[in-house]
Amino acid sequence: MAAGDYSRPPSLNFSGPGPLGNGQPSNSGYSMPTSNGGPTGATGGVQGPARRPNPQSGPGGGENAGVAAGTPPTVQNSIQQPSAQSAAGRGASGATASNVSAASVPGTHSSLSSAAVLVYREPVYNWQATKSTVKERFAFLFNNEVLSDVHFLVGKGMGVQRIPAHRFVLAVGSAVFDAMFNGGMATTSTEIELPDVEPAAFLALLKFLYSDEVQIGPETVMTTLYTAKKYAVPALEAHCVEFLKKNLRADNAFMLLTQARLFDEPQLASLCLENIDKNTGDALAAEGFTDIDLDTLVAVLERDTLGVREVRLFVAAVRWAEAEAHRQQLQPTPENKRRVLGKALALIRFPLMTIEEFAAGPAQSSILTDREVVSLFLHFTVNPKPRVEFIDRPRCCLRGKECSITRFGQVESRWGYSGTSDRIRFSVNRRIFVVGFGLYGSIHGPTDYQVNIQIIHTDSNTVLGQNDTGFSCDGTSNTFRVMFKEPVEILPNVNYTACATLKGPDSHYGTKGMRKVTHESSSTGTKTCFTFCYAAGNNNGTSVEDGQIPEVIFYT
Repeated sequence: MAAGDYSRPPSLNFSGPGPLGNGQPSNSGYSMPTSNGGPTGATGGVQGPARRPNPQSGPGGGENAGVAAGTPPTVQNSIQQPSAQSAAGRGASGATASNVSAASVPGTHSSLSSAAVLVYREPVYNWQATKSTVKERFAFLFNNEVLSDVHFLVGKGMGVQRIPAHRFVLAVGSAVFDAMFNGGMATTSTEIELPDVEPAAFLALLKFLYSDEVQIGPETVMTTLYTAKKYAVPALEAHCVEFLKKNLRADNAFMLLTQARLFDEPQLASLCLENIDKNTGDALAAEGFTDIDLDTLVAVLERDTLGVREVRLFVAAVRWAEAEAHRQQLQPTPENKRRVLGKALALIRFPLMTIEEFAAGPAQSSILTDREVVSLFLHFTVNPKPRVEFIDRPRCCLRGKECSITRFGQVESRWGYSGTSDRIRFSVNRRIFVVGFGLYGSIHGPTDYQVNIQIIHTDSNTVLGQNDTGFSCDGTSNTFRVMFKEPVEILPNVNYTACATLKGPDSHYGTKGMRKVTHESSSTGTKTCFTFCYAAGNNNGTSVEDGQIPEVIFYT
């Protein structure tokens, strides 16, 4: 995969604890054996030749590990130093892969002159004898000049780092590296530039290839995922995705969704969308929402499972459009907001708003055309309702298959309406979400009805859901769907009252009603049992035995 295949991903801001960064101590310095076979710097005071430093690329790209010119170098990813050794020539044990101040090395002056000063490190002759397993020996070679045969110049600008590696180890762990070093067009260069890779992420990749150790954190997980994909290391990819899953929250779901789509991680994208469905309001309020791209916005607005009122989706879309206009260096005028929203505007379901919500917000935004505003006002106020260019199908923050039950065994003719509500009480044995009713239509042929449907908590008389709408019937004895704007949660063993107030001609009605109706899922075998009871008071004659509201449409 060529450099630059992906844009460099952002870092995450997780509040939870996690390992930060990928820098690790290195066993980078080493010594050569003396001419008589004794190890350099061994105990007993044998003085060996100067040890070669670990060349690391600094801001200017030159070799500066253990080299100072005037200003002492900084200590990065430092680890605790052991007590000074009595042996002459012994360097700082466990020196890091980054620059080490000369003050920390015995036998050097604390202030550095402008001349180059070599940092003496712990001898590594016969280091193999101290590593009892293959894993330990390979882990020792991570970010180490010992036996290295290639260097990578990772990053760009002032952040370039020169990192040693071993072709064999890289080729064993990555098909991309194998092709790079051993393929038909293998490189012969001993220095390879990787300007599109972050040094910390590349070190995390190498750490995994050398030792199977995973070192990712909030600041590096996205860049490490990018690097793992670039060099075809699926095991490290999986660790990155698992880290993201564990840290997925409503306030970062949109940002992670964008990255999951960019990196072609469908499982992570699906989890992000599920989180957005369940926490739509919080996800829309997050700062990262306005940073998503248009395709991601469209993918979310297309969903039927968002758990938020449509007017809040409109407000969020306008906020995103303002940010996008600035990114495109446009003035945030209503015309430009509509322009940048593009096809996303048509996915906002304006017909699901109340007339008050529409009048107070979208109608005054100047984002909609005058013709669209007029047609939507007509949709809210007249019957039959004119056709509108926006989706009027209710969103349902649920998954699974839509279910329905019918409480009558037979259909008869002539049920009249005088402005009072048909009502029936019901309860269920398990938690469900009611999304609508099936209602009977006219006995006089095709007709339009106005209707208000409600579900009321019987004991508190609280209206839990309603919709003032209409429906068209064809004159048959079939039922016709009338849906709530949002699903209504129904808890087990609680009494609710279903209400429907119709305006229109006489209709069909049901007879031979059943007090108990059970729905069994064909896929899981789960049973949902409805119990119907007479609703006292003015109920337009509807009862358990006969009347209106023949069907309840729901999700489990």
